[in-house]
Amino acid sequence: MLALAFLRILCYYKRNIKKEAAVTVGFFTLGCKVNQADSDAISAHMLAAGYSSAPPETADIVVVNSCTVTAESDRKTRQTLRRFREVNRGCVLVLTGCAVQVGDDLIQQYPEVDLILGQRDIHALARYVDEFLLHRHPIVHVALHQRDEVFAPPGQVLSSTRATLKIQDGCDHFCTYCIIPHARGPVRSKPLDDVRRDAQTLVAQGFQEIVLVGINLAAYGKGHNHNLGDAVLAVAESGVARIRLGSLEPDLLNESILKTLSRVKILCPHFHLSLQSGCDTTLKRMGRRYDSIHYASLVNQLRNLFPNVSITTDLMVGFPGETEQEHAQSLAFVEQMAFSKVHVFPFSPRPRTPAATFKGQLIKAEKRQRSQQAISLAESLNNDFLATQVGQTLEVLLEQPAKNGGMQGYSANYCPIVVLDATPTQQNQFVQILVSHVNGERCTGTLLR
Repeated sequence: MLALAFLRILCYYKRNIKKEAAVTVGFFTLGCKVNQADSDAISAHMLAAGYSSAPPETADIVVVNSCTVTAESDRKTRQTLRRFREVNRGCVLVLTGCAVQVGDDLIQQYPEVDLILGQRDIHALARYVDEFLLHRHPIVHVALHQRDEVFAPPGQVLSSTRATLKIQDGCDHFCTYCIIPHARGPVRSKPLDDVRRDAQTLVAQGFQEIVLVGINLAAYGKGHNHNLGDAVLAVAESGVARIRLGSLEPDLLNESILKTLSRVKILCPHFHLSLQSGCDTTLKRMGRRYDSIHYASLVNQLRNLFPNVSITTDLMVGFPGETEQEHAQSLAFVEQMAFSKVHVFPFSPRPRTPAATFKGQLIKAEKRQRSQQAISLAESLNNDFLATQVGQTLEVLLEQPAKNGGMQGYSANYCPIVVLDATPTQQNQFVQILVSHVNGERCTGTLLR
């Protein structure tokens, strides 16, 4: 009670007396890079309004941006809320993100929370905090997404070298295992003029690399007379040194878009092309809108258009009804594609999705075994890719000091590299390096003088 009274006084001073001491706000983000971009934008809005940033363990206002892609994600959200309520009892605890967009009986489901705000309302956070402090009753305000939503400008960023720019939200696919279309709503795209303006703002702030992200990034421009290639061209006009793309769905990519992308020389030759399964029968049960032939064609085009390209992916194992033969077929396709990195995860039934009620649900032990097989293959493919980089000259954007000396960063094709003889004075600079050897999950190299 005393802590809330103190917070109310601080809020009053901040808005009316303009004292130097500001109310603090802290963020904890679960899930994908789009969620992180949303948190960054909210944080920037709060800082501009006069709040100051603090770790969520000590902040006056704590915002948890939730993920609900799997049942495990929901468990982590509940666990996170309980932890912050225990370690920071006096804070105003706020829940936003995907979980609140699909949840029922939210007050009962999240009893620790003071404010539950949908993604369309979170930018009015300060107003809702004032309302809560006035009445001291939990507030729930969750509105459905609409196609005409306004995108927030970019906020704080993931690092001092790389900025994340959200240009797309929502998904219309409704894959049988996925709740995200319900949580994120229909496909929306940031207008091209806004994309161009935001990129110029980030470049003016000194960022060398811009990462374009979206819930279904390949759907950018759907319903309008432009596409992802147009967005990349608009960002390229900003003068940024590098453009990188977030995760891409294969079904909306075609030869025309890929050729447009290939003409943008500052576009990084790294593509995270979501697969989920290399078995066509499983893909059909998943409700995916492509088959292995289309997928392989995209991979071949990318390798022909982008020298030294890195192609990464996601792989789901243990989908309902997946036989040993289908699992083996999926792994064989993964090996054939020679991915540089594979994120492996077992199927997790998500309530309110069709796949949660499918027949042929596999037991945990079977899914664990298949995950281990897929992870073993993924590690082998990653080692093979890193080995291909040895002896090559690569351009690396130095991001931060390495643990055992030197600096670390990423090449354009997203190869993690430790540059042994680089120094902190070179942070946020591009350097040419010669890759000498592989050390675990990264390469090591030295500067070319």
